[in-house]
Amino acid sequence: MNLLLFSLFREKKRRRVVELTEKMVVDGGNGHTCEWEGRWNHIKNTEVSLQFMLETCKILVIGAGGLGCELLKDLALSGFRNIHVVDMDTIDVSNLNRQFLFRPKDVGRSKAEVAADFINSRIPGCCVVPYPFDSNVLCVKFHIIVCGLDSVVARRWMNGMLLSLLVYEDGVLDPGSIIPLIDGGTEGFKGNARVILPGMTACIDCTLELYPPQINFPMCTIASMPRLPEHCIEYVRMLLWPKETPFGDGVALDGDDPEQIQWVYQRSLERAAEFNITGVTYRLTQGVVKRIIPAVASTNAVIAAACATEVFKIASSAYIPLNNYMVFNDVDGLYTYTFEAERKENCSACSQVPLDLRFAPSSKLQEVLDYLTESASLQMKSPAITATVEGKNKTLYLQSVASIEQRTRPNLSKTLKELGLTDGQELAVADVTTPQTMLFRLCFTS
Repeated sequence: MNLLLFSLFREKKRRRVVELTEKMVVDGGNGHTCEWEGRWNHIKNTEVSLQFMLETCKILVIGAGGLGCELLKDLALSGFRNIHVVDMDTIDVSNLNRQFLFRPKDVGRSKAEVAADFINSRIPGCCVVPYPFDSNVLCVKFHIIVCGLDSVVARRWMNGMLLSLLVYEDGVLDPGSIIPLIDGGTEGFKGNARVILPGMTACIDCTLELYPPQINFPMCTIASMPRLPEHCIEYVRMLLWPKETPFGDGVALDGDDPEQIQWVYQRSLERAAEFNITGVTYRLTQGVVKRIIPAVASTNAVIAAACATEVFKIASSAYIPLNNYMVFNDVDGLYTYTFEAERKENCSACSQVPLDLRFAPSSKLQEVLDYLTESASLQMKSPAITATVEGKNKTLYLQSVASIEQRTRPNLSKTLKELGLTDGQELAVADVTTPQTMLFRLCFTS
């Protein structure tokens, strides 16, 4: 399988580039060079042109945070000169301990712009183009996309976007429409890197069970029987904040506001003292409020290096790419493991066939909605459900628009039969986790 994929990509790039010249030097804009004798000897004589990697290959890096900064540095130093970076976040003081492209003077500025300026000023000949506030980047114009995200939803959306760009001719996938996705992720001392060839290998949604749903503490524990410092912080966040409105009516808790976090911290300490609980700190308080898992710079460096290596292998055809998932753990020593994640025949994103939803005719629409959000293989956030009933397209439930949500809310308590749905009925479901509308087939059970 790997040899086939490798051959397809090699053939694709061979058609795009010109023959390699005998000697090539990358000149920076200031007249200096970042080359040295023999640097490209190991790929100079390969069939795929070195000129493609250095001159033609356009890479999109999504995210300029802890992992993104490492990725930009590694890719630029690997010789890639045409790099684009997307990040709509701004720099915070808390970023400076690991996001090394930023300095104190950059706090408040766009991450994408500062990261691009830093790389461009330090790596001769490299051109990093930032997209600080525009998420409408046309992925089709890039050869390789690298994700350094901390959001499963964003990963799934990008996965769906690349799948939507695939071209099929008589049911056969055109390899020229494939844009490889290199995905990296870190969580404390753990991380992973993977290579996804949309339409050919396992996609993000094929392995969604690897991204477990976010853990929430039971309300009864938070309110009555706290045992952990996190319980005390959640009590203040969920119960005291809306009750006491310390910063005014209707003011939402801002995890980046030091005064607000300080208030939550102090009240959490008081709550912890009542139940003889220790461990409440300012940093933990902010982490719970913002749902932050502490970042480790060394883990980011390892995963970014693995991702950059895969980009280099695909762009240069110097070696067969990773097949296709690598996990890394340095909690107790160093441990890595590589395995092949297989495509799911019934993947909601890449299978090209409607998925079966098995419910009794007496089941309520709320049960269907709960399944879509709670299923480990779907993990939707705010699904909108539509169907064709009596020849007309009907919105059964839509949460994102307040007026429509209010109008369709009564449907949640109705049975599927009462809504006019039949066995074999197709349901179209839209969600923020994907740019595509997913199709499901309703299968009635007795």
